Amino acid sequence: MYIILKTVHGQIHGNIIDMKTQQIVIDVPEHVLLAEKTSAHSFGDELRLLAAVKFYELGRLSSGWAADLAGLSRVEFLLSLKKFNVFPLESELSELEKPNAF
Repeated sequence: MYIILKTVHGQIHGNIIDMKTQQIVIDVPEHVLLAEKTSAHSFGDELRLLAAVKFYELGRLSSGWAADLAGLSRVEFLLSLKKFNVFPLESELSELEKPNAF
């Protein structure tokens, strides 16, 4: 079973610019989907969210970029962090705590 995210080229809709995305294909054993009782599409969405949360938690992505990865608005992404026990704005607070932040 494959999970495929399609490549989309940037387009302008009014004053909103869609970013170009890259396609990633992940092999997922069918028994994993059966064990999770989910479809490939739902599993792919969850993988995107989990990856976004982890990259955000590690400070590798800003909350905005992590939200883009998860396919959510920034507010939706920040609100979703609670169910993963990740403190919203942790990376932003860490930046402010650095001695050379100002």
